[in-house]
Amino acid sequence: IYLFAFLIHSEFSCEPIRLRMCQDLPYNTTFMPNLLNHYDQQTAALAMEPFHPLVNLVCSADLRMFLCALYAPVCTEYGRVSMPCCGICRRAKDECNKLMEIFGLTWPEDMECSRFPDCDEAYPRPEDLLASPEPTDQSSLTVQRDYGFWCPRELKIDPELGYTFMGRKDCSPPCPSMYFSQKELTFMRYFIGVIAILCLSQRVIVLFNVFRFRYPERPIIFYAVCYVMVSLVFFLGFLLNEKVACNAASPAQFKAATITQGSHNKVCTLFFMVLYFFTMAGSVWWVVLTITWFLAAVPKWGSEAIEKKALLFHAVAWGLPGALTITLLALNKIEGDGISGVCFIGLYDIDTLRWFVLAPLCFNVAVGVALLLVGIVALNRVRMEIPLEKENQTKLVKFMIRMSIFSVLYLVPLLTVIGCYFYEHTYRSLWETTWMEENCKRYHIPCPYKVCTVIT
Repeated sequence: IYLFAFLIHSEFSCEPIRLRMCQDLPYNTTFMPNLLNHYDQQTAALAMEPFHPLVNLVCSADLRMFLCALYAPVCTEYGRVSMPCCGICRRAKDECNKLMEIFGLTWPEDMECSRFPDCDEAYPRPEDLLASPEPTDQSSLTVQRDYGFWCPRELKIDPELGYTFMGRKDCSPPCPSMYFSQKELTFMRYFIGVIAILCLSQRVIVLFNVFRFRYPERPIIFYAVCYVMVSLVFFLGFLLNEKVACNAASPAQFKAATITQGSHNKVCTLFFMVLYFFTMAGSVWWVVLTITWFLAAVPKWGSEAIEKKALLFHAVAWGLPGALTITLLALNKIEGDGISGVCFIGLYDIDTLRWFVLAPLCFNVAVGVALLLVGIVALNRVRMEIPLEKENQTKLVKFMIRMSIFSVLYLVPLLTVIGCYFYEHTYRSLWETTWMEENCKRYHIPCPYKVCTVIT
């Protein structure tokens, strides 16, 4: 609490006290945020409301001054914070305990007496008053400042869950989405559900023709298996709506519906494991497919020779995504997606998006495209320079066409997704600032000082 008080006091200037309970004190200036992390006096006044009956009934001579020491602390010289003594806190708590029980109040955790200096001096101390400056016209209410993001009460989460949102701990994004209207959400959910059904059907058809694919084309089967699982997860997310991806609202505790984070939700964790593992595995299997095409085109390996490397292909294609999935579970980076109803990563954590989604996908695309181009050039050279029988020439051309068509059908959607990720990566902070601007009054949090134009 000492470090926090020093940091917040060093950021803001003194301002006149406007709290009704704290008028006619030995001092008349304070600073915000205060020692209880209220960013302005209006918020502090709302938090003090439950204590007004106790102060009016004078259950303790120390209560009013102790409360004002926390909610409107004396503004002393720059960088110094005066804390109330532990003795004042204990007397106020003990003397008002019975009356608090009558009113159904509990002593707040952030006002526990053990948090304050072990002394029994009056507040404010004489040295605090000597350094107290007069209020000026340039108080913190008239000077425009950027307070950053303050987590509203509706989005606060139990500390033991380890949630974070926009750099604030014990906070979670609103569910189902902080960016889209209900009408847009409904359209996107049904769109995702229909696409998931179509993809699932198409991949199952491929699996029924499993014996048609031999090396170098066999990886297509495993690629199809991966996207059967991906499509299945999205279909289940469509059926379950927000039940897995979101924490339920609790109006009695003033809690809004929030996005699930971490691994405490077992179904959400399972969705993440299946979705992330098979998404990454599908990307690796495409690289393996380009490797097998490369081996068939450049060193002219036959189907049997390539098949001998199948164990190595499986070890890499399943092992690397497995290692990434376990790493993310250990880092507790799972996030719910209120739009699709599934759980993934990087939806609100930009660093996780960068290193665990964008980096692997871009690397796989770069390696796969390089091998693909080398293989196509090699096959084309064979077709042009070496005389072949008409039947073999036709087979070679068909092989090149199949390879090119499949790669285009894979790369175009994937590059579109990567482009969307990069766009999101670039403008995420701007979107968050705009969301703060549009919702700050609703959540009673500081509005951002400057908001640039959002590109949509």
